[in-house]
Amino acid sequence: LLSECLFFFGNMTTKRRNHGRNKKGRGHTATIRCSNCGRMTPKDKAVKRFIVRNMVETAAVRDIADASVFYTGYNLPKLYLKMQYCISCAIHGRIVRVRSVEDRKIRMPPQKRQRRVQQQRGGAGGGGGGR
Repeated sequence: LLSECLFFFGNMTTKRRNHGRNKKGRGHTATIRCSNCGRMTPKDKAVKRFIVRNMVETAAVRDIADASVFYTGYNLPKLYLKMQYCISCAIHGRIVRVRSVEDRKIRMPPQKRQRRVQQQRGGAGGGGGGR
């Protein structure tokens, strides 16, 4: 019965060319735990991001520099984290976005957004809002 239905309707449609994975010829891949929620996700399906940030916040760096004699020229160590997210957490945390059918076919990585500097936004400004 199922084979008759498939023959009648033809091939089933696919949403993505790679079926949402990076597996290709492999039958099974290892699973990882999501960094956010702990869900087990196939390693090739997980969204991976490498984060490099300072161990000490910017405000604390200034305090250390003022209080310390030996601070001149010393580079503070950095924290290197490999974050691996399941698809649900990656979408919820805005790490990846949902794209339209036409945009899904674009395989080029999106251009990175540049951070805005306070002066480029138009000065001090009131900002805020009435909460």
